[in-house]
Amino acid sequence: MEEKSSLLKIKPPIHGNLITILSIDGGGIRGIIPASILAFLEAQLQDLDGKEARIADYFDVISGTSTGGLVTAMLTAPDGENRPLYAAKDITPFYLHNCPKIFPQECGMFAPIAKLLKCLSGPKYDGEYLHWIVREKLKSTRLSSTITNVVIPTFDIKIMQPVIFSTYEAKKSPSLNAQLSDICMGTSAAPTYLPGHYFKTQDGEGNVLREYNLIDGGVVANNPTEVATTKVANQILDQNPDFFRTEPNDSRRFLVISLGTGAARFQPKYNCEKEANWGIFNWLRYRRSTPLVDVFTQASADMVDYHMLSKFRSAHSEDNYLRIQDDTLNGTEASVDIATEENMDKLVKIGEGVLKKQVSRINWATGQNEQVENGGTNEDALKRFAKLLSDERKFRRLFN
Repeated sequence: MEEKSSLLKIKPPIHGNLITILSIDGGGIRGIIPASILAFLEAQLQDLDGKEARIADYFDVISGTSTGGLVTAMLTAPDGENRPLYAAKDITPFYLHNCPKIFPQECGMFAPIAKLLKCLSGPKYDGEYLHWIVREKLKSTRLSSTITNVVIPTFDIKIMQPVIFSTYEAKKSPSLNAQLSDICMGTSAAPTYLPGHYFKTQDGEGNVLREYNLIDGGVVANNPTEVATTKVANQILDQNPDFFRTEPNDSRRFLVISLGTGAARFQPKYNCEKEANWGIFNWLRYRRSTPLVDVFTQASADMVDYHMLSKFRSAHSEDNYLRIQDDTLNGTEASVDIATEENMDKLVKIGEGVLKKQVSRINWATGQNEQVENGGTNEDALKRFAKLLSDERKFRRLFN
């Protein structure tokens, strides 16, 4: 078994063969699904390298949007011994315990009226418990202190532009070195669900360096894989312009795991016959969902998957890119906020079940995932990736 000290801080990719990236989509309570997948991956790494192994020990960058940003922070924030605050197996219990308080469910015969009034007067949830639990767990940890590099997208509604928080920039620019808790609250502030988050960064003397007015990173990149790939590639080129010997961002040098939070492709939610009569209210609230949010988050995630797969195919390196996304969610399973015990139990089972499913990729003609020939199950693929990650890390340790 490896000593704990040997698992501290992954060596930079300029000392290795591959650039390793983990990306986690947004999706509210559906973060339970990738949590199950991460627990399996970490268990495989522990089988190879000892029980002290953690996800953050193997990736050059971990990226997450919204709920994926929260998971990213949990995997990379340091504890008192400079090890990850959470093991992957602890993420699902965190969600099961806290989500009912983050997304309290209205009950009783007047619940529909109460929900309607909330939608008209403000966000569906006040965010107070989310803010408390994030501050309680992450305390004053800043972006520059993460165990490995992180990338978390947000959007600033005051200046109307994306703000991509990354460890790379945080180490160079104090104005971007925000507390992880503030970043998590910002990237999770989904329009109509949770209020936007205001905060400011300051220098040691209390002078304001920058103000932020943030909402959900899903409006920028609900699937942050491409953002993470670009950030790490630019960082490497700054350190070693010759690292990509053929062309910038050569996909053969990347090893990418991209985790979705599920979709409901087999249960059509909307159509033009219904939409033809919608006004602004219906786009913001239709039955138990928010069509406008659903559309831009799903479109964002799918387009990134399309671009990433195209890059890897052009480099004949599809086997270095693994996208795990269950597109068979149904009913409340596809919601971002229905935190009932019954629905959360379903999501746990979905997360466990997706591991047994065949590796698949989206067919852009039908919009549905299709099995990859000879691809095996997602479990098989994760075992293969775990071995590649372990070998890459051992190779880099030769440069200690």
